[in-house]
Amino acid sequence: MSRKCMMNFIIIMLLAGIYGISGCAEKEVQMAKPVNKVCDRECLAGFVTKYLDAMIAHKPESLPVAAGVRFTEDCKEMKLGQGLWENISRLTGYRRDILDVRDGVAVSFLVVEEGQSPVLFVMRLKVDDRKITEVETTVVRNQKEGMLFNLQNLQTVSEAMASFPAKEQLNSREEAIRIALTYPAGLKVGSFVKVDSPMAPDAYRYENGQLMAGPGCTFFKGCENMKTQLIPTLYGITYRVIAVDEESGVVAVRMNFGPGSTFQGGGELDVWHSFKIYDGLIHAAEAYCEIVPSGTKSGWE
Repeated sequence: MSRKCMMNFIIIMLLAGIYGISGCAEKEVQMAKPVNKVCDRECLAGFVTKYLDAMIAHKPESLPVAAGVRFTEDCKEMKLGQGLWENISRLTGYRRDILDVRDGVAVSFLVVEEGQSPVLFVMRLKVDDRKITEVETTVVRNQKEGMLFNLQNLQTVSEAMASFPAKEQLNSREEAIRIALTYPAGLKVGSFVKVDSPMAPDAYRYENGQLMAGPGCTFFKGCENMKTQLIPTLYGITYRVIAVDEESGVVAVRMNFGPGSTFQGGGELDVWHSFKIYDGLIHAAEAYCEIVPSGTKSGWE
């Protein structure tokens, strides 16, 4: 090889090396770019705590919210800082979180105080890129608003809801949702037996703290068995899944029971339900309910 050819060969190899290194460096820079981390269970629970702390301090501006954050209370769109924010005075020891890491959603059932009065408070927070983008809430202040109101059973979170089943007992996300939705399906036809809703023999249901089904229920005849108890036919029921806690086996579903659900004339029951599901069965159901005017939409359909 001539000297000239040799020099040309060396130059070509050097240039190839430079561009090759440049390409690798560029890839490394791209890989080093920050990626939005998943908001895990601790992160989601932390957002619930931040939200509650901000409420008690009456400082909505202290929250990490997205520019277009939406906020509703009792199915009405409001400005963050209105509604219960204005008069909440104290948190109590009752707080039950449902944490959906996959969807970045936290649902929390709480008892708080407004002035000197305890109220039932439930909320859904949607978190994206470490900012709150959606806030959906309901406040039930008394029996007139909720039809049922029994705070005695809302002093501490139930063992059933607080427990974490063994991993092998948990159903897949899709199967847990399917099982949970047999509940509104049963209400639609007036029978959990007809839809074969898979309920454990000792399954129970609380609504606004009142035992409405399961062992020890005396609210009405036959209510000691959740699957076979007599239930109304709620042909107008609507529902949507709002969170699935895949580690604790809880599915949260927001429902409107539709016409005839208050048993006292006008209005309808707006319900935040939650179902403890494992081993293919519903073991517990706990809900907060509020009477709303007929035809009321949640605002999140």
